[in-house]
Amino acid sequence: MENARWKQRPPGSNWGDFGPDDQVGRMNLLTPQRRLKAIREVEHGLTFCLSLPLDYPGGNKLFQHRKEPKFFHERRGQGHNYNFRLSSVCGCFTDVISDDAVMLYTQYSTQWDGLGHVGQMFDANGDGLPEKVYYNGFRAGVEIIGPDDATGGHGAKAIGIERLAAAGVQGRGVLVDLERLHGRERVSVGYDGLMRALEAQKASVEPGDFLCLYTGFADLVLEMKKDPDTELLARSCAVLDGRDEKLLQWITDSGIVAICADNFAVEGYPARPGEGEHYAALPLHEHCLFKLGLNLGELWYYGELASWLRSHGRSSFLLTAPPLRLPGAVGSPATPVATV
Repeated sequence: MENARWKQRPPGSNWGDFGPDDQVGRMNLLTPQRRLKAIREVEHGLTFCLSLPLDYPGGNKLFQHRKEPKFFHERRGQGHNYNFRLSSVCGCFTDVISDDAVMLYTQYSTQWDGLGHVGQMFDANGDGLPEKVYYNGFRAGVEIIGPDDATGGHGAKAIGIERLAAAGVQGRGVLVDLERLHGRERVSVGYDGLMRALEAQKASVEPGDFLCLYTGFADLVLEMKKDPDTELLARSCAVLDGRDEKLLQWITDSGIVAICADNFAVEGYPARPGEGEHYAALPLHEHCLFKLGLNLGELWYYGELASWLRSHGRSSFLLTAPPLRLPGAVGSPATPVATV
């Protein structure tokens, strides 16, 4: 298979399977029929917010290159456009107006990883020289343009997060309750561990589903009240084993459209060493974002939903989780909602 942007695709990838210019990857499997099935999960009309407050985890100790939200207010008249009385314009008005602005790192808190978030050095041209490439062969400096690129401009001109937003992120979520099995012990979960967890819940995962992982990590972050203990977090709660080839193959075969975890990176980081001279530091990100076009959600909050699902003997629900429709962004804050 050959494409205008690449002559060879990564082993195990689906590049080109959804079309030469596809920009939403596995979200193509979220069909109208799958959404209708997801809607039938709703029996009680109850909703659960699956987002942390977006000023959590607090500070930037958890990831130094991302900072908590910062608010700004525009000046208006002698003051600011906040608690501003319109009567200062005309004495007859009774209105009081407040506006605000915020500097928001798109992947600071509850978030979606866009397909432009993680690429790889890969020889897509077949000339023996690896280049910076993202899902479906979109190139750094060509479609994914940063401030250090000679071409100027910035942002994801392809595979931006707005593509995911427009795809309609609503379907059936299946919550895998790893916290119930492992508590807050740091365990690395591969294929066998994931299958045991699904079997314990009598849960099944079908094509078009969102795989949701509850480990207790976000609950622990909340308990730290915006002062995260990075050493404690690093040794707490379950993570996926991104080096487990059997797990990666299951992700490929399952037809899931996304993995949404309550922890920091879905997979364990740093991962155990890979094989060969060169390998990905984030192997599950490589497999999902780069090879399959499968979005990852991180730092989601499942505590209340997990408790309700446990008490009702359920694992599945209707999930509605669009990112911001922000052209050019490679990630986005999210406020997912579960409806049961």
